[in-house]
Amino acid sequence: MLKKFNQNITEGILYTDQYQLMMAQLYYKMGVHERQARFDHFFRQYPDYGSHKAGYCINAGLEWIIDWMQNSYFGEKEIEMLATQKTVNGKKLFEDDFLNWLKKSSSFESISMDSIPEGRTVHPNEPITVVTGPLAIAQILETSLLNQLNFQILIATKASRIKEVTRNQLLLEFGTRRAQDRGANAGIRAALIGGADYTSNVGISHVLGFPPKGTHAHSMVQLFLSLGMTELEAFQAFADLYPDDCILLVDTINTLESGIPNAIKVFGEMKKKGHRPIGIRLDSGDLAYLSIQAAKMLNEAGFTEEKIVLSNELDELNIWQIITQISEDAPKHGLDADKLIHRLTYGVGTRLITSSGDAALGGVYKLVSVQNGGEQIPVIKISETQEKIPNPGNKQVWRLYNSNRMATADLLSLQDEDIEKMHPLVLHHPNDQTKQRILKQEHLTKIEPLLIRILNEGKLVYDFPPIQEIRNTRQKDLEQLDAGVKRLINPHRYHVSLTPKLFALKNELISKLRI
Repeated sequence: MLKKFNQNITEGILYTDQYQLMMAQLYYKMGVHERQARFDHFFRQYPDYGSHKAGYCINAGLEWIIDWMQNSYFGEKEIEMLATQKTVNGKKLFEDDFLNWLKKSSSFESISMDSIPEGRTVHPNEPITVVTGPLAIAQILETSLLNQLNFQILIATKASRIKEVTRNQLLLEFGTRRAQDRGANAGIRAALIGGADYTSNVGISHVLGFPPKGTHAHSMVQLFLSLGMTELEAFQAFADLYPDDCILLVDTINTLESGIPNAIKVFGEMKKKGHRPIGIRLDSGDLAYLSIQAAKMLNEAGFTEEKIVLSNELDELNIWQIITQISEDAPKHGLDADKLIHRLTYGVGTRLITSSGDAALGGVYKLVSVQNGGEQIPVIKISETQEKIPNPGNKQVWRLYNSNRMATADLLSLQDEDIEKMHPLVLHHPNDQTKQRILKQEHLTKIEPLLIRILNEGKLVYDFPPIQEIRNTRQKDLEQLDAGVKRLINPHRYHVSLTPKLFALKNELISKLRI
């Protein structure tokens, strides 16, 4: 018999890795546990889906990690559980003095956080989230922060790429049944940020303020057939009950010979009664070909505006292929290709909610400075791979806009630098000493700081916007991103650079450690 599942334990402050707590105890024993430390959360590479690759990411997950932090703490039960852990020799793994300190420290009330807001485009090796606070508590936060932020960034990015390729047509998220357990809720929120207009999941729709959307399943038609009735009767029953929300799934028997003709008959009856059907749904077969044939049949019956909803293992690449095929073939059938394309709605499930092709974002959480005496000392991690060496110190991220008001680069500076006073701006490649760009200030239309304060010693000092506002932020950022960076195949590289001062500091620390 399974033990009673306690979500307060499994999803509270103990939703972390063992090594975080073991390091925290070591810091406590050394007496450095309350030194102010700074950690950067960033990712090193865009999602790579094999046949295609992202050229940007969309930030998401911030509001949920903050909510989790404000509701997670070391209570009696958590301390009792940690007290039961033993070493291989049977001694207490976590000693009483450390556990008493944990209980006293209790929560993340001492943590400050800066972040790039949700919905903004973000790029490799730039701090997306910056955590500042007592070393041990900031260390314990790592696992949950990475778990929650990496996943939502991953799904928001996938949704954004799908939304872009649909030419901004309606996008429905259908993925709960194929998602990784309750991770569906976080994934759906991220999908809504990234570009999905609605989701079929009822609970999260109501929580986030969106009406859930859906049609009916093949099983409804199958049921009617098993009871000696017909597909037409199944469609009619659905339309009678939902006359203003009627989308009929037409491929249970035969799409062109049965499903669409029966849908047209039902739509005709609905029209006589003063109702307008929403459309039909195609869930199998050659969706481009079937869309063309469906449009012809609907048009000939006088239903020229009804939607054609496409589903079945869709993602950005095969939607692009469907649209390309329709663009070429629709005119051969006497159809306006653009009008048909703008008539389509997409129901995307498995490949969105699981980020098919690249199922994890390689986001990391690295110590970049720690208090020593009365100052913050920058620190660095050395790696055999140059690209894996993080950028040290307390930093700001700036977005630079060129004369066309397009984002041309993100620039990392040390926190005390005022790049608006630098003439000209020298942008160093993060890892290659031979590469740099020089930008004259007069050729820039805007220099924008991206990191803003979210938490100040545990106190929320930021108003989280509604998802629709986050979507607007995403759309504005994408409009200011070069088309080559957004393309599906072989996107252009967006530049993330360092100021000369940060570049020099990084190389100085590397040289010291390699001696």
